[in-house]
Amino acid sequence: MFEYLILYLIAINAFGFLFMLIDKIKARRGKWRIPESTLMGIAFIGGSIGSLLGMYTFRHKTRHPKFTLGIPLIIAVQIILSGIVAIFFL
Repeated sequence: MFEYLILYLIAINAFGFLFMLIDKIKARRGKWRIPESTLMGIAFIGGSIGSLLGMYTFRHKTRHPKFTLGIPLIIAVQIILSGIVAIFFL
């Protein structure tokens, strides 16, 4: 089961990273954009590291407090919850 969790986290973080790239490309071209709720949702369900890396790699959403504060906050909460799960369930 642990292997599936690792595979899931790799995949969802890759999606977070790629969605930041896709949204940046679409923003430059003035085309349809990925909704902010989708970008934050990916971070929330485990893709926060990939989203943060994509944000700063592509310099996308770095002026929006919702992202510059929100995604690191999501990461902090995920770390705390992971610690709690590790302590009580492993």
